Amino acid sequence: MDTASSATARAVPGGTVAETPLVLDLDRSLIRADMLHEMALTYIRRNPLRVLHLVGWALKGRAILKRKLAERVRIDVEGLPVNEELAAYAADEHGRGRKVVLATATDMFLAQRIAQRFAFIDEVVASDGVVNLKGRHKADRLSRLYPDGFAYAGDSRADLAVWPHSDGIILVEPSRATERAARRISEPELTFPRTGRLKALLKAVRPHQWAKNALVFVPLVLAGRAGEPEAWVGAGLAFLALGLLASATYLLNDLWDLPEDRRHWSKRDRPLASGRMSVAEAAVLIPLGLLASFAVAAIGGIGVVAMIALYLAVTLAYSLSLKRQPILDALTLATLFTIRLGLGIVATGVAVSPWLMVFSMFLFVSLSFAKRHTEIARMASQGKADVAGRGYRVGDGPLVLAMGVASGLGAVLIMVQYLLNDAFNAAFYGTPLWLWAFPPVLFLWVSRIWLLCHRGELNDDPVAFAVRDRVSIALGAAMVLAFLAAWAGVSP
Repeated sequence: MDTASSATARAVPGGTVAETPLVLDLDRSLIRADMLHEMALTYIRRNPLRVLHLVGWALKGRAILKRKLAERVRIDVEGLPVNEELAAYAADEHGRGRKVVLATATDMFLAQRIAQRFAFIDEVVASDGVVNLKGRHKADRLSRLYPDGFAYAGDSRADLAVWPHSDGIILVEPSRATERAARRISEPELTFPRTGRLKALLKAVRPHQWAKNALVFVPLVLAGRAGEPEAWVGAGLAFLALGLLASATYLLNDLWDLPEDRRHWSKRDRPLASGRMSVAEAAVLIPLGLLASFAVAAIGGIGVVAMIALYLAVTLAYSLSLKRQPILDALTLATLFTIRLGLGIVATGVAVSPWLMVFSMFLFVSLSFAKRHTEIARMASQGKADVAGRGYRVGDGPLVLAMGVASGLGAVLIMVQYLLNDAFNAAFYGTPLWLWAFPPVLFLWVSRIWLLCHRGELNDDPVAFAVRDRVSIALGAAMVLAFLAAWAGVSP
């Protein structure tokens, strides 16, 4: 594909593009990432207290900070997301005999490693532990190295100091403000348009996953308070608070799993892993989401705040450590689902059968194992020995399948116990016999999940699969109809 045709090409008549070196910026240009942020994140992943080191080095200057990190951090350069259009354009120019230079504020140690990934890069100019090669410093260095001129491809406001010294401006997904400022210097020769930031943001916070939080409404329905507006308001506030918290923790989880996600067959397309959202943007959105979540929870009362705090604590434990512990990871995920039910109980002040909580644990442990089994099977098909970022090995597949099926069938049996011990005694059911539809429907659904999982036809998230699967939707509708018939007293 001719990359220039896929971007917004505006060649300047009589220009000297072919004769002058093509100089590429690295951060958010050739690579869809900021290498300082990537190194800092990698450094503190092993020990968050290392942030104190970062502060100390930063006080001595950015060049020193970058050199210290480059000496201590091993970035997976092959997994870094590339701006494929700019790379293809540079490769084409190199093929026509043009010199291609990588000029970056990233430290030389790391810049040279990244440059080795691209056969079209002839020379590297980078920070050296003394000078942070950015803005004016980069402009001065390039002017001295290439006195006959050069074309420069960049993306940020810092590059506005370089473009007046260049013979050609190439914009790489610039912000509107940067593009306007660049045009005041000279008409760009080539522009690679910016991708939709809002779409990336919405995908990153995963609003579709808020459907899982609908569990907070289950307790009020099962307690017979579905007709009370006050109960719905309390559950609604809990739902919103949990949704905001979940979105913030999804971003945190994606930050922590960045290297593994970039190697994953589907997670590599997530906004952070693909570079469509920056580490800096996520670092800003996470605390904002947490603050908004606790502000909404405070309206619901101290009990809701406590449950939200519990959910956050368990999520952090999962993201930072427990997700890498086999079996315990599935139990933790099931706990998070069950906390959703607990939040609904606290928010509405209802009394719910303990069987419901036990049922939730068994069912969601089963679904968590289904997700892990899918990942294990995918790794096995790729000839890999283990699941990156998890504690599972390919040989664990049969054990995970057995535990998942057993947990799912256990959930069916617990559902029967709930019906016998509590549901049939609830006064608000007019005809509780309809509730006997629940165990066989649940059995069919759990069996379908594991059948597809065993065949390798299941999406790696069973819950997300269920909301799109026609059979799952039909089985869910059957359960809803059975519940309504039992509640309304419809004669069998």
